[in-house]
Amino acid sequence: MSGRELLTAAGREVAVSNPGKLLFPKPGYTKLDLVRYYLAVAEGALRGAGGRPNMLVRYPDGVEGEFFYQKRAPKTRPGWIEVVSLRFPSGRSADEIVPRDAAALAWMANLGCLELHPHPVRAEDLDHPDELRVDLDPVPGVKWPQLREVARVVEATLKEFGLVGWPKTSGKRGMHVYVRIEQRWSFDEVRRAALALAREVERRAPKMATSKWWKEERQGVFVDYNQNAKDRTVAAAYSVRPTENATVSAPLAWKEVESAEPGDFTLASMPARFKKFGDCHAAIDKNAGSIEKLLELFDKQGLGDAPWPPYYRKKQPPRSKLPVIEIGRAKRKEDALAGFERWKKRHPKAVSHLEPADVLVDAMRGRYATWTRIRVNLQHVPERLRPPQEPLDPDEKTLSSS
Repeated sequence: MSGRELLTAAGREVAVSNPGKLLFPKPGYTKLDLVRYYLAVAEGALRGAGGRPNMLVRYPDGVEGEFFYQKRAPKTRPGWIEVVSLRFPSGRSADEIVPRDAAALAWMANLGCLELHPHPVRAEDLDHPDELRVDLDPVPGVKWPQLREVARVVEATLKEFGLVGWPKTSGKRGMHVYVRIEQRWSFDEVRRAALALAREVERRAPKMATSKWWKEERQGVFVDYNQNAKDRTVAAAYSVRPTENATVSAPLAWKEVESAEPGDFTLASMPARFKKFGDCHAAIDKNAGSIEKLLELFDKQGLGDAPWPPYYRKKQPPRSKLPVIEIGRAKRKEDALAGFERWKKRHPKAVSHLEPADVLVDAMRGRYATWTRIRVNLQHVPERLRPPQEPLDPDEKTLSSS
C-alpha cells in the first residue's frame, strides 16, 4: 500500500508514508499500527524516552529486513523536531533527536523506528546521567524464573542502598531495572556504581548471577554494568522490539514480576493495559536517589575496574585464558549460524560435550549496523577432543573483531 495518511498528535499534523507497509508479517502489523501504538502509550513512552537524546534504530522494511543505526538526525525534518548535539567516546559528535511530545514519537515511528533508544541523560544536561540502568541478560539455557529471582535480589540490594528500582521486561529474553538518580555524577561514576551493584548482586546470588563481562566467563544472569557507559543506549519502556510477534518492553509493578511473562506484552495488547491501568512507572521521577553508598561499596570491594565495551579507549583488565575458538563471522546472523552448523557436523564428539552457554553468539556493533560472530568455549570438552582453530567459516573479511 502506497500513499500517505495524515494524523494529528499534540496539535501537529504528522504524515505517515506507506501506512499499510507490513513491519511484522506474522501478526500482520503495519507501519500505521506502529504509529498508532505510540500515540496510544505516548504518556508512558515519553516518561522513558522524552526529553532525552535518542539514537534512531530503523527497520525500513520491517523485522524481516535489514536495519541500521542512525545517530544523526535526518537533515530533512519538521522544524518542531528538537535535536541536541552529543559528543561520543570516539571523539565524533552528532545531533540526535529529542522527542518532547506524541507527534515526535509518531514522526520517529514513521521512519521505521520500532524501538526508542534514549541516552540516560536529559537534553539540558548531557554530562550527568539521571538514570542508572540494571540490565539483566540471561546466558543461553537460563529460564525466565531465574531472571525473576535475580531481579528480586536487585530490588533488595537497591533498597539497602537507599535506591528505588523500577522493573520492566526487555521485550526479549531479559529484564531491566531502572533507577532514577540525582544529576550529580559523571558517566564514569555512575558506571562505577553500577559495577559495584552488579558485584554485590553476584556475591548475594553466586549461583544465579554474574558480573563477568566476557561471555566465556559468564554463568546464570549477567548484570550488565556497562550499559551505564557513555554512548550506550537501552530500549526504553514501551519500546516495540524487533521480534516476530512485536513484543514490547513492559513496565511492571514489583508484585507483577512473579507472574509476568515476556510474551504477555505486545503492540496489540499494551494499549489496552495502558488504558486500564495507566503507567505503573508514573512516579519514577519522584524517587531520584544518591549513588554515594554504591561508590563507597566500590571502594570497599577493592576489586578495581572491570572490562569496558571494546570501542572505549580505556586500559582493559587482563582477560582470563579459556579455550575459546572462533567459528565464523558474517553480516547476517543466519549465515554465521549456518557456518556453525557445518562446524558441528565436522566435530560431533566435541559437540556432545558442549553446554548451551558454551556457544557464544556475539552481536558485534559496527558504526551503522551489527554483524554476528560465533565462538565456542571448549572448557567442557576433554582436551583430546578439542578441535583446533580453523579458518573462519564464513569469513566476511570486511568485518573486524573488536
